[in-house]
Amino acid sequence: MAAERLLELKQAELSDANRKLSAHARSLSDEIVEKREETEALKTQTVQVMEKLETANHAMLIAERRLWDSVETIQDGFAVFDPDGVMIAANSAYLLPFDGLEAVGPGISYAEMLALCVEEGIVDIGNTAPKDWIAGMMTRWQGDLAVPRVLRLWNGVSIKLIDQRARDGDTVSLALNITDTIRNEAKLKKARHRAEAANRAKSAFLANMSHEIRTPMNGVVGMAELLADTDLDEEQRLYIETIKSSGEALLVLINDVLDYSKIEADKLTLHPAVFDLERAIHEIVLLLQPTAQQKNLDLLVDYDMFLPTHYVADPGRVRQALTNLIGNAIKFTAEGHVVIRVVGLPVDDETAQRVHISVEDTGIGIPPEMVDHIFGEFNQVEDERNRKFEGTGLGLAITRKIITLMGGEIWVDSEVGVGSSFGFFLTLPVGEADEPPLAVMPDWADRVIVADAQAINRQIIDKQLSMQKLAVLQCRSGEEVLAANPVGTDVLLIDTNLPDITGIELAQTVRDGGFGGPIILLTTAPGQPDKIMELGIRCLQKPVRRRELFSAIATLPALQNAAIEFRGSDPVAAENLAPASVARRMRILAAEDNRTNRLVFAKMLKALEIDLTFATNGREAVEAFAAEQPDLIFMDISMPEVDGKEATRQIRKIEAEQGLKHTAIVALTAHAMTGDDATILAAGLDHYLTKPLKKDAILARIAAEAPESCVPVFPQDFRLAAAQG
Repeated sequence: MAAERLLELKQAELSDANRKLSAHARSLSDEIVEKREETEALKTQTVQVMEKLETANHAMLIAERRLWDSVETIQDGFAVFDPDGVMIAANSAYLLPFDGLEAVGPGISYAEMLALCVEEGIVDIGNTAPKDWIAGMMTRWQGDLAVPRVLRLWNGVSIKLIDQRARDGDTVSLALNITDTIRNEAKLKKARHRAEAANRAKSAFLANMSHEIRTPMNGVVGMAELLADTDLDEEQRLYIETIKSSGEALLVLINDVLDYSKIEADKLTLHPAVFDLERAIHEIVLLLQPTAQQKNLDLLVDYDMFLPTHYVADPGRVRQALTNLIGNAIKFTAEGHVVIRVVGLPVDDETAQRVHISVEDTGIGIPPEMVDHIFGEFNQVEDERNRKFEGTGLGLAITRKIITLMGGEIWVDSEVGVGSSFGFFLTLPVGEADEPPLAVMPDWADRVIVADAQAINRQIIDKQLSMQKLAVLQCRSGEEVLAANPVGTDVLLIDTNLPDITGIELAQTVRDGGFGGPIILLTTAPGQPDKIMELGIRCLQKPVRRRELFSAIATLPALQNAAIEFRGSDPVAAENLAPASVARRMRILAAEDNRTNRLVFAKMLKALEIDLTFATNGREAVEAFAAEQPDLIFMDISMPEVDGKEATRQIRKIEAEQGLKHTAIVALTAHAMTGDDATILAAGLDHYLTKPLKKDAILARIAAEAPESCVPVFPQDFRLAAAQG
């Protein structure tokens, strides 16, 4: 029984184990089937991946081949080096200089390549030692590659190496063939040198032609001016005036062409210096006054009283621009006036000033559609109103170039039939003035009458005198002056041309009416010198500078005493008023090699009380200076043996060695190229006059330099005496 139960138990366990085994077998069978399915799937994926990998590898090979095919087509060299400086790859152009050297290729180091370059003479290293050249190249390779290196090969080919580090440490090297570029640069440099030489030759030609033209023109215009002062009938005077005006027109044309040639060649340079702007304007007006006087035009200057007068700029260029604008205003104005106004505005820089200068006229005006046209080269407003006005059409173009070069702007406002206003502004550093302060008005001066037909001129003088705390009464005619009872007035300022009476006639009238005070005649060209002396009148050149006006009023008591002497029944002779210490005449030395010019110069000065000596070259001028010590020297620049510049240097040396006073030397030259004045003045000369010489300019310079201790140079010429201030 026990055995049977045990058997049944074992059979039951065996049966249970068989069931479990059967179930596990079925599970394993299912898993095997599943794994087989996964294996098949993986096998399929593997095949697909391999196919894609093969496709990608093929595409990569194609891209690499295309890349290197492209690199090979480049005429310049291309190579890649690893971080250790070993060549990884290079195109044929990079390896071309090493043709025939099997060692040069992928796997060679950069240092080995440099050694081969020297050993095989591939690179022309000049006089540099081979080891030094290799060391320098390696220093660059291992350091900063930012600066390219140019190498010259044995066959004359120039290679420019441009190397750059990659992010992984590799180095990409480009070898550019710049032989053609260097050759082109050499050709351009040679062409530039030829162009500059041609430009210098053109400038020298223009300067020489200017000199050659101006030298005979000095004789033509100078002699015409002298002949015009002689007794001529109307027809002869017409011929002389035609010769003179035609010669002056030719000189204007020469000046414009010379300046334009400089601008065209971009050779217009500036020479900044401290100068007196107010004085410069008045000097230009004085120069142009004869032309304005012929047309009965008033030239007026309205300079802001609170504006500085000294600035740093190129005075020659500022004068040139102003001369062009003022000259144009006079040319195109038939009647009325021309006013030069100067005002200023502050700028951020306290040491500078924005200066506005305008030239206003009452001329023919400009149509609106022609305003921009007039600033072009060779342009004029061509119509029936101005066809009679001659000119090159270069003046305004040159002026605009000058103003632009100086950092300013130029503009124009105009109305046909009313007039025009040309203006420009410049921002200029304020210069230090070396002039004494303005004269202080005397205590006795309180009330002043200003008689002038031009309201603008009256207003300008009114502002100037009001600044000095003087009470001003404006009158526009002689009738108004007489009605104002001038007897109670301290000073009487009279314009020479009043609408109802002349200035001298009015002076005579008020003298007869009991006015014993000082009278100042504002004039452009005073006449009747004997009458002026008799009435004790002081003359001032219009437009008068405020400094000269204040100085004249400040010295009026002495003049008033002289006037009383003149008004006596037996006037004191002028020579008796001269200081008793006067013992000699003013000594003037003129150095001029041209015989005609010496003749013209002597004739211009024949009426003066001077001792005139001539020298025919610079050597004689130096000898004459040492022997005579003249008061003034007129020095021609172009002379044989020793030119004017060198003669001036020797004279200045003599002055310094012997402790002599400074003698004013005035350059006389036919050279008129831009910049000539700067080089001439730099040689030690004080002033600069361009041929053909103007008699008024020469006499004005003599008047300015005449010593007070000498006999009066102009015993009857009160206009020049007034020009001295």
